[in-house]
Amino acid sequence: MLVPGLDDLRDWISADFGILFSEVTAIGHGADAAASVWLVRAGAARYAVKWTGGGSAAGLLLPARLAELGVDGVPAPVRTLGRALWSERDGRRLSLQPWVSDVRAVDAVMTPVQWTAYGALLARVHAVPPADPVVGGLPVEDHRPDAVLAATAAVTARLADGDGDDLVRELRGDWRGGAELLGALTARAAVLGARLRDRPARAVVCHTDGHLGNVLLGDDGAVWLIDWDDATLAPPERDLMFVVGGLPGYAPVGQREIGWFAAGYGEVEVDADRLAYYRAVRALGDVTEFAAAILDPAGERADREFALSVVPGELAGRGLAGLAVGDGGA
Repeated sequence: MLVPGLDDLRDWISADFGILFSEVTAIGHGADAAASVWLVRAGAARYAVKWTGGGSAAGLLLPARLAELGVDGVPAPVRTLGRALWSERDGRRLSLQPWVSDVRAVDAVMTPVQWTAYGALLARVHAVPPADPVVGGLPVEDHRPDAVLAATAAVTARLADGDGDDLVRELRGDWRGGAELLGALTARAAVLGARLRDRPARAVVCHTDGHLGNVLLGDDGAVWLIDWDDATLAPPERDLMFVVGGLPGYAPVGQREIGWFAAGYGEVEVDADRLAYYRAVRALGDVTEFAAAILDPAGERADREFALSVVPGELAGRGLAGLAVGDGGA
């Protein structure tokens, strides 16, 4: 994806938000291939700048609404000079948010106080009335995994043609070795999705990507939840899957942490089928996205190598995929 030059970025932010920054740093973490993110400094203030053509405007509309409703821990977007939540630049949304912390929970050890604060934050989010005008515009969970199943099948088909460089050849071997696991995940997602479509459940505002990489920590026990691009109305398990067991190999969570979380959230009750479904869909989606990145000949070599470093462990059952096939349910 082409990114704006430093002068263009400075001009855009100055013209749209009235902010003239003195320092800028590109931010490397994050899995959104359609987005570019920077940390900029303007005097004593720091901002996260995002320029994206992915996700939806809900990623800005919802945090602004949650902040209006008094949900602490959700940074509200900085408004443009025209009071909008974002501006349009070269067909993509340009937005700013306060830079609230340098520390991601995945890179630190969360204290009991922070786990409890995270539980309380997620409880406040889940308690927002679904009838709220902004919330009512969110996508609604339908328990149809068609898109992720099609994407996985497409990767399998592309790997069958024998083309590709050394990275693709290595992926092909890993994919072949993980065929049984991929088949189990595919079957689990399809069977549980069909089962859950016949079992309506309470839908709440879900972040849907609340792993510890999207949780920021403050020195005083404060926590913030960022990156709301994929917010959805769904059963609570859609978010609780990141707490009950976490993401093995990335941000695992044990019973001690769940207890601290529950002190803020309330009793953590999950439907085993829904938890298994969300784990299977997430695991398939993650490994398929990494595989697709490896298969992209236009991708940066370093990015493709990083993706290849993740895939073997997942296909060997050492990550979320292994946890997903070990769930009860289908």
